Order: sequence, then structure tokens, then C-alpha cells
Amino acid sequence: MADEDASTTMLAEPLRRALGERYLTYALSTIMHRALPDARDGLKPVHRRILFAMRELRLTSTGGFRKSAKISGDVMGNYHPHGDAAIYDAMARLAQDFNVRYPLVDGQGNFGNIDGDNPAASRYTEARMTAVAEALLDGLNEDAVDFRENYDGTLTEPVVLPAQFPNLLANGSSGIAVGMATNIPPHNIAELCDACIHLIKSPEARDDTLLKYVPGPDFPTGGVIVEPPDNIATAYRTGRGSFRLRCTWEVEDLGRGQWQIVVTEIPYQVQKAKLIEKIAELIQTKKIPILGDVRDESAEDVRLIIEPRARSVDADVLMGMLFRSCDLEVRFSLNMNVLIDGVTPKVCSMKEVLRAFLDHRREVLQRRSRHRLEKIDHRLEVLEGFIIAFLNLDRVIDIIRYDDDPKAALMREDWGKTHLRATDEKDYVSPAPGEGELSETQAEAILNMRLRSLRRLEEMELLREQSALMEERADLEDLLENPSLQWDSITEQLRATKKQFGKDHAGGARRTLIEEAAEVEEVPIEAMIDREPITVVCSQMGWVRAMTGHIDLGRELKFKDGDGPRFIFHAETTDRLLVFGSNGRFYTVPASNLPGGRGMGEPLRLMVDLPNEAEIVTILTHQPGRKLLVASSAGDGFIVPEDEVLAQTRSGKQVLNVRNETRALVCKPVEGDSLAVVGENRKVLVFGLDELPEMSRGKGVRLQKYKDGGLSDATTFARDAGLSWLDPAGRTRTQTDLDEWAGKRATAGRMAPRGFPRDNRFT
Repeated sequence: MADEDASTTMLAEPLRRALGERYLTYALSTIMHRALPDARDGLKPVHRRILFAMRELRLTSTGGFRKSAKISGDVMGNYHPHGDAAIYDAMARLAQDFNVRYPLVDGQGNFGNIDGDNPAASRYTEARMTAVAEALLDGLNEDAVDFRENYDGTLTEPVVLPAQFPNLLANGSSGIAVGMATNIPPHNIAELCDACIHLIKSPEARDDTLLKYVPGPDFPTGGVIVEPPDNIATAYRTGRGSFRLRCTWEVEDLGRGQWQIVVTEIPYQVQKAKLIEKIAELIQTKKIPILGDVRDESAEDVRLIIEPRARSVDADVLMGMLFRSCDLEVRFSLNMNVLIDGVTPKVCSMKEVLRAFLDHRREVLQRRSRHRLEKIDHRLEVLEGFIIAFLNLDRVIDIIRYDDDPKAALMREDWGKTHLRATDEKDYVSPAPGEGELSETQAEAILNMRLRSLRRLEEMELLREQSALMEERADLEDLLENPSLQWDSITEQLRATKKQFGKDHAGGARRTLIEEAAEVEEVPIEAMIDREPITVVCSQMGWVRAMTGHIDLGRELKFKDGDGPRFIFHAETTDRLLVFGSNGRFYTVPASNLPGGRGMGEPLRLMVDLPNEAEIVTILTHQPGRKLLVASSAGDGFIVPEDEVLAQTRSGKQVLNVRNETRALVCKPVEGDSLAVVGENRKVLVFGLDELPEMSRGKGVRLQKYKDGGLSDATTFARDAGLSWLDPAGRTRTQTDLDEWAGKRATAGRMAPRGFPRDNRFT
């Protein structure tokens, strides 16, 4: 019954509370043990455990390498009970000098590359720690940090590493937790050390002052930061922001007026192979007409060649267009969300992060000093026993030779009753009565002493060591009691770290430049294209091509079987074509992007997102300032400025709203002062254009009233010149007296004049 009651109680727990508690537990685990780095050492648990396991394997920066499979296996088995693939991926990233500003792992073998290739399997690669990683671990043997049990309680692991430098900012970090994320760019160690030293001297220093020492991120792949200084200052002050990062490039002269652009550094975390694919796509789709070719000549370094289409192209203009169109310029976001004291997630400013590191270093210094004091006290105790033994050497030897329990005898003996003993250099006084008893530690040390230590020189060395330790002990006590001495010691450590990993260290100099972005003047696409005459041909099935030159529009052309001509007109390569679909959308196609006229062309639907169910109503060359008449099959329409219908994307721009069975039917340039419409019932209506509204989008207004059917055609004309159309014989006929068909907009109209075409079309 008790079990049943307990079961009932558990089942009665509200689902909301149960899910809430379990989700909160999961969220805290993800935040604290997986996704967010610790502000003190800048590491996540998996990275910390990898470095600690490598230390346990004695993989020093000057020692030998071990198989990565062995390292990841030890990490998984001893400290991190997760998949070995995830552990190896984390370790491999620490070895990638294009991902990590100061690599913590020295890899031997294929650890991936900047093209985006993955590392080789763990059984093929080897690794060891770098000197930078050793600087993070320095002090673990001196009780610098707390240790905790591993996941199964068989071993212990450090809660945090001592960290000689602010690794959080030096190498950066990124991660996605539950309800929060972090993204921190890497920085330069020397600059961070200078900022820390300044913060020690001026604890109330403002965030903006620290920017004199840390002007911005320092990415391992170099590049140029072109973010305004005010934005950088705001980002570091608030812990949130972003940095605009560009590639490093130069113009290489090839002689005879020829030149090419050489990209030597690409933005951080951009895969070179995908970048080249994107630039090649821009060339293929002709989105940047002045871009000629791209190729990769990289070896150990990055060398990306970009060729212009013509020597007259301006290099700054070309790069400006590439910056907007591909990842030669990226925006790296800053979200300094870290764990303060390893527990509390908080979005911190740069000053708060550096302060957390400095407080951690002070605690490490205090703990190491106390640990050293304990070691000194223990050694002084042993030295005191050794000195007593040397002062009473004959008695000690007698006890050891003849006593059954020499350790207890040594501890019972009152060495304070011994007499004065003199040496060649100095007189030593034996301990005072009551103070000459040996401790267990001293007695054990005397018994373990080697015979060779009984020589006279050793006694003098003991006294010197005792004197030095006493002096060191006094200094440590002063250090622990005086905060200013502690900060002075930390400052010296930071200066030593700066010297070790600064500009004299391999890769220690700043790599990322910080400059102001030069404003590139917007240049129209038309100005970048050679102006040449073409003839645009579009077939009934929507295959379009551009034939060189202005050919005879009546010339017979070849088309696919079952296809024929529909639109053919003269244009120029600098023109933009307006394609109006029966769905009421306008699409913009640069004439320079049209395929050549040697073949049958390409389907227009591949260039724009024109649905299969929509038909092409008309194709026009864009003329700025012109106005268009648009109308639907239901007889609704309006006038739209042509500049308003230009589309910036493949999906086009919706202008005429149509529903159900209604479709867009008419799109013609506005000319004259009057409008003529004809319905499927062959009734014609003429009225003034001033009755038609000018809109940028909408359904429009009623043009003509119908009982049955809908609109057939509409056109604009000058009333004085009359209304013209082609008769069945192909002759142009003009009707000047239009009073019979004139009326108000939205009326029915009158039957068409004699000789009006049977297809109810004006042209």
C-alpha cells in the first residue's frame, strides 16, 4: 500500500511543474557545463579537460607527441563521458591556427585547413600541448585552484585553470546554450596584458580608456576591421555589438595596362573554398558585370586572384561590389555572455571580464603563496632536525646503531641539554632546554638521510638553505598581508607573459588592422558595362537571347521545334528589361545577363522566379521617368510610374493585384492624353487619362463596364491625332472623329468602328 501511495503521489505531480523542473535542470547543465566559457580561464569544460588530460599524459610542448585517439580516449574515460568524436573535434579546433589565435594544441598530421576540409581521423594524427597551454596550467601542483571529483568519483579534475593571461579574450569563444548564446572574438595577448596592467594601476578606469590598449579584435586570419570607433567602444562597453571585417587585398600590376587583385587574407571563419564558389557564382550569373574571373593560387599562404573584365574597371569599385555580394566582408557579432566565477551567466563589458581575470589571478597568487608557505614550514622543520642531528652527530649515530626503535628514541631524546659545539666558521648554540625534542617528521627525515650527507660541507649548505627559506618566508608573509605587493607581483607576471607571447613570439604581433572604411561611390551597373547594340529575342515558349547588333526585325530566326517568335526588339547591353507577368508582377533583367544569340537562348524562368502558371504579358526596355498603363482581364487598371516597378530580386515586384481567374493583360507605355479600351464584346470606350489614377500598387479602378466577358485590349493615344489600328489586311487605319465612342470611365461604350480587327487588338 505504501508503494501504491508513493506511486500515486508521483503521478499526481502537475505536468507543468515536472516539465519545468526537468527543463531547468537541462538548461543549467547546458549553460554551465557545455556552452558558456568561464570568465577566469576562458575555457569550456571539454577544453579544460582536454588540456588537463594532456598534462597528465606529460605531453609538454618540448616533449613527444601522442596519438590523438589516445588523448581523446583518456579524456572520455577519465573526465568527459561524451562521444570521442566530439572530444576530438574540440581538440582539433584548438590546434587550428586559422581558428584559434593562440593554439593550445600542437598538432602533427592533418588537422583541417582554411578551405573547410575536416581533420583526419584521430588514429592518424598526433598532438601535444603548446607553451600557451602550459601557461594556462602553470600552478596546478601548487594548490592554485580547487579540484573536484570526476564523473565517477575515481579521479579529480580542476574546477578552473590558473591561467597566466586572459584566455577568454585572447582566443575568444562561441557557443549556443538554452535561451542564451555567446560569441567573443580573439584578441592580442600583449594588448590584453597592457590593459590588465592599466586596470591594476587605475581600478576605476573607464571602458573607453582600455580601448587605448585593446583597440579591437585580433583575428588569426588577419583582415581589416572597418567598424567606426564609436561602434567598437559601444560594443566593448555593453558587451554586445558587431565588427565589420574585410579581407586584405592589393592590386598587382601585370604590365601593359593589365592588373589583377590579390587577396592575401580572408575574414575570420570564412571557408576559402566556399568563398571561391560564391565569387564564381557571381561571375556565372553576371551579378557583377565588371568581374572577369577568380582563381586560387594559395599554397601555405592565402593568394586569391580576382581578375576584372576590362582594364578600365576601377579596383575600388570592383572590391566594393564584392564586399556587398560575398564573404570578402563579414560582420562578426560580439556577445560577451560568460560565466562569472563559473556559476552565473552574465553579459559583461571588457572591463568586467578583465576584472574577473585579475581577481582570479589574485586568488591564485594567494593560494600558491600559502601553499609555498606550507612547503617552507615543512622544509624548515626538517632542516631544524637535520641541524640538531649535525650538532649531535655522535649521539644520533649511537641511537640508530644500538636502539631497537631509533625513531621513538630520537623523539624521546632531549636535545636541548646538549653542550655548545664549535665549528671552523661559526659557533652554534644547541636548543634551549625543553625545546630540543624532535617531531615525528624530523625523526623520519633523519632516519632517511643518506650517509654521504654527513660530510661537513652539507651542514653548511643546510644552514644556508635555512637562511634563504626564512627570508623567502618573510617575503611571502608580507605578500599575503599587503594587497599592493600582490598587485605588484601580478603586474610582473603579466609583463613576463607579455614578453613571452608578445611581438617576439611566433605569431605574437597584431595581425588584424583597424582602419576607416573608404566610402565607395555608388556606380550604376550601366556605367560598368560596355555599351553595345543588341537585339532581344523571346520565343513563344519563353526562351530569350540577345543577338549582337541591331538586326532586321523582320529577319527569319531559328527556334526550337514547336516554338516561334513572340517578342523581338532592339536594345543595348546597358539596358534593363522589364518583364510583366500575367500574375501582375514585374521582373527586372539586365540586358547584359542575357545569353548570346548563337544558340536558342535560355528559358526566362531560369533568370527570374516567374511561376509556371504565369505567362509573359510583355517585355519592355526600362526608360526612367516613363509611365505605364497596366490593366487586368477584369477591366481594372491604373497608371504606374516605371521607376516604381523596378525589382531588386529574382522574385520580382507585385504591382497589379489579381485574384482567382483574373490575370494581368495589358502593360503599355503612356502616350498622349486619352485612353481607349475594347472589351471581348467588341465595344470600344474612349475617355481622358485624367480620369485614371496614378498608383504604385493595387487593383486599380474600373475602366469599362461589362455584362459578360472582360477586357480585350487598351491603349493610350493623343486625341487630336486620332485612334489607330491595323485592319485585317495589315493596313493602318485611323479614326479621328471619336465622339461616338467617347464617354465616362466605367461606362459600357459603343460597338467598334467598321474595319476594327477581329482579335479585338489595337496593335
